[in-house]
Amino acid sequence: MEAKATHKYIPSSPRKMRLLTDLIKGESVDKAIEVLHFNKKHGAKIAEKVLRSAVSNLFNKNDENNVDVSELYVKEAYVNQGPTLRRILPAPMGRAYRIRKRSNHLTIVVATKS
Repeated sequence: MEAKATHKYIPSSPRKMRLLTDLIKGESVDKAIEVLHFNKKHGAKIAEKVLRSAVSNLFNKNDENNVDVSELYVKEAYVNQGPTLRRILPAPMGRAYRIRKRSNHLTIVVATKS
């Protein structure tokens, strides 16, 4: 049994968020929540929230509610690039520098080990 949770339009670059998803791929849910909770990166709070949402989706999906949290693991965790906001920063001698404010979409899938 598996369940999925997504969070779209996160205002962080996909490269920074992939550093966090690589830490939790294949780990048990208990360990993944612990790793994200004590990580100093800004995106760790968002990733933890999405992971908790995926676990909650699994419990809501299962009518019997006989799934134990210790049996769950992170089956997939991936980050896709979202839209990029383009801004202009004034530069010397009449030039303009382009600033790209990137965003990403985070998807986490949890499943039971059996």
